[in-house]
Amino acid sequence: MKVFNLSCDVDHTFEGWFSSAAEFGRQLEAHLLRCPVCDSTEVRRLPAATRLNLGAPTELAARSQPAAALADVIDVLIANSEDVGEQFAEEARRIHYLETKARSIRGIATVEERAQLAEEGIDVLTLPIATASKRTLQ
Repeated sequence: MKVFNLSCDVDHTFEGWFSSAAEFGRQLEAHLLRCPVCDSTEVRRLPAATRLNLGAPTELAARSQPAAALADVIDVLIANSEDVGEQFAEEARRIHYLETKARSIRGIATVEERAQLAEEGIDVLTLPIATASKRTLQ
């Protein structure tokens, strides 16, 4: 079974399940594939990352499950950053404006706080994870 990430001409994204890559190609050529949102037959296959390449072979890079690999990366990020909780936006500003030592931090920020940080030129990475993630990604 092949699972492909697909998109229509107006950028609605969805999955397609096929018995083989050749079957996907056949259905694409015959315009049998349709966007489930807008019914467009202009469908294309999107690139998909099946593993994370971190350089040297590791247990993480060898995993076949993307969710497990993502959970491992998130674990590394959590282990190598300081949790500043709901003070994230304030602490990110203090680091950016050199009011405190530079370090990796993590915490909670609202959509509005993230937008304000972006306007100030402060780059942040938003991860959709549970507050106390202990391998709960699904």
